[in-house]
Amino acid sequence: MTGSCSRSASGSFTITDARYVGGRVAADLRLLHNLYGEPSHERIVEFAEEVALLLRDSYLDTVDYGFRDTATNAWKLRLRYKATVGGQLFDSRPGSFPDPVDLTGYVFHSFLNYSAAFWLLTSSQQAGVKEALPISRTTGTAPSAAAGTSTTGHGYARNGTGVSRDVYVAC
Repeated sequence: MTGSCSRSASGSFTITDARYVGGRVAADLRLLHNLYGEPSHERIVEFAEEVALLLRDSYLDTVDYGFRDTATNAWKLRLRYKATVGGQLFDSRPGSFPDPVDLTGYVFHSFLNYSAAFWLLTSSQQAGVKEALPISRTTGTAPSAAAGTSTTGHGYARNGTGVSRDVYVAC
């Protein structure tokens, strides 16, 4: 079942709302773990809280989770979550992945892009935001996603804010 919601001017997006959305992302990551053995349950909890904290404060643009070829820095399977505010948001059931993919030789990886609002903060404010997160990320280059298929139409939302999900599988 899929529902939609829109945010009113009087509504506020709370940490409880953000953790609901983060919990939906965590459900997808648990399915990845069940299918492919990664990420660990401990990391899933950390990823969910990271999404919740950044989404609550409007500092999340996109976050990717999946498996990549380290030699070419290219995704084989990627789940991308893009922060979305207002308009028509969907709150889908977690899951609905494509058929299992052979990921022999690929390693789990995550890549995060901060929002424009984050980059408007001072460097000390940015450092404070990063220090409050359960995951310490390093600067790097986003893996490529060239030849493959993407499936959209899934998302998780509450009180007018959420994430849309795109699943990419390389050919």
